[in-house]
Amino acid sequence: MGASSVIAVSEVRRGFSILRGLYVPGSHIHDHQMRLFMKLRLSKTLPVAAAQAAISVATAYRFQHDCRLPSEKKAPRERRRPDPLADVFEAEVVPLLEAAPGIRPVAIFDELRRRHTELAPSVRRTLERRIRAWRAVHGQEREVMFRQIHEAGRMGQSDFTDMGDLGITVLGVALDHRLYHFRLVCSGFEHAHVILGGESYVALAEGLQNALWTLGGAPREHRSDSLSAAFRNLDSQAREDLTSRYNALCAHYRMEPTRNNRGVAHENGSVESSHGHLKCAVHDALLLRGAAEFADLAAYRRFIDEIVSRKNARNGKRIDAERALLQSLPPARTCDYEETFVYVTSSGGFTLRKVFYTVPSRLIGHRLRVRLYDDRLELLLGATLLMTLERGRGGTNGKHGHVVDYHHVIHALRRKPMALLSLVYRDQLFPREAYRKTFEFLREEMAERAACKMMVALLSLAHDRSCEAQLASLLADDLDHRRLPDINALLARFAPDPALLPEVSVQLASLSSYDVLVVESGAEVAA
Repeated sequence: MGASSVIAVSEVRRGFSILRGLYVPGSHIHDHQMRLFMKLRLSKTLPVAAAQAAISVATAYRFQHDCRLPSEKKAPRERRRPDPLADVFEAEVVPLLEAAPGIRPVAIFDELRRRHTELAPSVRRTLERRIRAWRAVHGQEREVMFRQIHEAGRMGQSDFTDMGDLGITVLGVALDHRLYHFRLVCSGFEHAHVILGGESYVALAEGLQNALWTLGGAPREHRSDSLSAAFRNLDSQAREDLTSRYNALCAHYRMEPTRNNRGVAHENGSVESSHGHLKCAVHDALLLRGAAEFADLAAYRRFIDEIVSRKNARNGKRIDAERALLQSLPPARTCDYEETFVYVTSSGGFTLRKVFYTVPSRLIGHRLRVRLYDDRLELLLGATLLMTLERGRGGTNGKHGHVVDYHHVIHALRRKPMALLSLVYRDQLFPREAYRKTFEFLREEMAERAACKMMVALLSLAHDRSCEAQLASLLADDLDHRRLPDINALLARFAPDPALLPEVSVQLASLSSYDVLVVESGAEVAA
């Protein structure tokens, strides 16, 4: 054997040792292998190039004579099974597509199954592919989405999203609420505000202003579709009033108000797409927290604020950069409430938006000015703020709601304890569940008159001695032991009786006596 033959054999052996295990006899050769072989063949012998390309020497000799790629040598695949739509597609499906361009493939399939019972359910996917291919050639023009360049400081978007499917509860009661969601389009700054009512102007005004003051600036344009929802079922006068208030709100912050076309959600796409991400983040946080129960509404709002702040922290640099390009805020907020007037009736309260509210009986006969927020009411007598009440909501079935404070009516109930028996808002009168269950137990064990007197005495005790929570705990213990409450023992426990406390008379000094001090201090300074 010559020296050249020995070198060739050693090169082949070395090539096979390098790529040992890559070549499998009988395996299909792909285009990459052939390209690699032809490249290696320029500088190496045929056996070595074949070994490094993981093909056999015989295959390499075939490549020498036929330079076509393996994919070019494959014959077109023929249909192996008869076409199940051969007789119906052109005759029946195409006329349906031409007559109703927007019809769904599943509707066409159901119609074909009704006409041709022999069609198998597996034909559906074949039909969907055939329709898709037909529409690509013969279908109508489709809507095109134009991606936009978002200028920093230009646009902020608002929208509402329903949170009912997360199962949030406050004190064991399901919280029917939405989130007002604001987002800067460019930097991605987000703000969320818990809304207890519907998509109203008040909710929009409060949520938007909270977002702007948290951000520290205002964009040049504000886009929303919430007002379009508020326009439903409004007459022309109400619609014009709502529009003027919204325009005034935007003008206060020097923002141009815009709205997307009704039913075209993608025009508000920056905030629409963020709804899902925010709800997923809230859902994950609830799973990590281990419970969807909150002690009060404030705790739930802090929970939402923490989630949103973490999302904003991830975009901190971008938000800071856009914040510098925002418009400055005005000196103060503008009106974010509705204002109306109510008359306090002899029932010890007033009705507003299908909700009855109790107030101190001394206000009976007075006309009050009410500032209506999303979650509260502010009552004013003239320019004097009297109190703030939690805002109630009417029932979904048209029934009136009740917001009742037993402190407002307990003095009248002392004189008329039997009124408690059939009181319209009796269940709402009890400040805690233990009180309601105690009254039910008293009615079972005592006569109705005695039960009412006992219950009114317990409520009076809670009011006079400021022991509502402690008394509720003792009543719950009595219920557990099926024991009637001992009113005398409770009175002694929560002594002293305010009525028995001594009156302390404080004698105030005459203001004129301070003039002496002024004269004396002046004399000392002169000296």
